[in-house]
Amino acid sequence: MERLDGAAEVPAQLRGGIVALGNFDGFHAGHQAVVSRAVTRAHAEGRPAIVATFDPHPMRYFQPATPPFRLTTLDQRQRLFEAARADAMLVFGFDSALASLTAREFAAERLVRRIGAAGVVTGADFTFGKDRGGDVTALAALGGELGFSADTVAPVSDGEGPISSSRIREALQAGKPRAAAALLTRPFTIQGTVEPGAQLGRELGYPTANLRLGNYLRPRYGIYAVRGRLHANNSYGGQTVDGVASLGIRPTIEPPVELLEPYFFDFTGDLYGRTIEVELIEFLRDEAKFDSLDALKAQIAADCDAARAVLRV
Repeated sequence: MERLDGAAEVPAQLRGGIVALGNFDGFHAGHQAVVSRAVTRAHAEGRPAIVATFDPHPMRYFQPATPPFRLTTLDQRQRLFEAARADAMLVFGFDSALASLTAREFAAERLVRRIGAAGVVTGADFTFGKDRGGDVTALAALGGELGFSADTVAPVSDGEGPISSSRIREALQAGKPRAAAALLTRPFTIQGTVEPGAQLGRELGYPTANLRLGNYLRPRYGIYAVRGRLHANNSYGGQTVDGVASLGIRPTIEPPVELLEPYFFDFTGDLYGRTIEVELIEFLRDEAKFDSLDALKAQIAADCDAARAVLRV
């Protein structure tokens, strides 16, 4: 799948496409419905299907002090869009130039001149342009004037209301990864590069793979049953492994350092420098401070038993 720069003109072979337009952070069931509509129409008409997203998220641009809240990285979104059968991902770099465009300028300059869009598909709550001056009604009117169609996809709902990234974040912050997974249609997954640590886990008999949380939302700190995916571009060939992980600041260890530290059962390879993904499957308990390393080791053994039991189901 091609990754395109939203500030440049789209290559000729991808012009005249149907564009799914939105932030798509998390790519939850509602986002999937928008992209599915665009892909289905594009393929029916023999056109390219492009998913356009924004990076950084507009909230990060307008409110830079906002705590981390992202549910996916660009790399993760690209894989998800590819699995949804899109032909390309287009990334609008959200900067002062983009933020200053009026709704009309965005439609004329970015959607028509640079992308050559034949059609645009959005969710019903989509807004765009300076000061959010455009909505789906304005987009349809601009499309009629500038020569592209505008389709709106209604929200996808479950028994508790419309599915949204906000609901997913709330579930994760409450320590409910299964509830988040139901909305996402897959487990919430943190991707990172394994860093060397103090090797205390190795000394205790539970060597961990240390990952920084970066721009990801911080789920509830604690211990999780997890599933690791070791990417196919490394020597483990896309292997999947079960495990248990600490997510938080490790209150027993000084100094406190915020990390995701998975220990993978029955795995003995070297992951330093490797890119891996860790799926949060079930919250087991909150973080705790232990009086001794022996007490910590005993608790880790109990956590491993609990995680194995969860992951067998």
